[in-house]
Amino acid sequence: MFDLEVFKQVLPVIEILAVIVFAASGALAASRKGLDLLGFMWLAVITGVGGGTVRDVILDVPVFWLNNTTHVAACLLTAVVVHFTASLVESRMRLLLWLDALGLALFTVAGTAKGLDHTGSALIAVVMGVITGSFGGIIRDVIGGEPSIILRREIYVTASALGAGFYWLLLKSGLTPTSAAIGGFLMIFTVRGLAIAYNVSMPVWRRSVSSRSYDDATKKSNND
Repeated sequence: MFDLEVFKQVLPVIEILAVIVFAASGALAASRKGLDLLGFMWLAVITGVGGGTVRDVILDVPVFWLNNTTHVAACLLTAVVVHFTASLVESRMRLLLWLDALGLALFTVAGTAKGLDHTGSALIAVVMGVITGSFGGIIRDVIGGEPSIILRREIYVTASALGAGFYWLLLKSGLTPTSAAIGGFLMIFTVRGLAIAYNVSMPVWRRSVSSRSYDDATKKSNND
């Protein structure tokens, strides 16, 4: 178990940064859909606090933003700023992807740290990190009517899991929580960033010819 006092000082900073970045990505998604200001605010809040909310519900701990209105206020302010500046951005989709990568890295580290603190299990901590980092983007895509990023050929959850595991390894090696958090963040952002910059994706599962033939035969039998 790592230094709890240092953890308590580091986590809120990481979490508020993650909330702001993800809120901005949600607001940019709203701009791509041509929503009004309330639509911007709705998507910003849902995206900004969604992943952390799911994490806290699973861990059965107080939801982080209910006792601290700073997070929701930051989401709303971010939504207003993006509403009046989004038109100045040449490629909003490109910016959305990079903001999402930044939010993924920040929230994964925060979720992993919180999961480790509350359970002491490395496996659960990594799972909590991935959930925290990815669910905000998933909720944003579903509500925004976009194909979910985890269902596309993207290195996304993989980057989150690698960074969460790397963060835990750095802690186990004796690094301070702050140094470990920086290392985990850099791992996630670098892997995800390279995937965005060079359009790299993981190999996907492809059905064998025999599997497709079996499906075709089953369909034909059912039709007969």
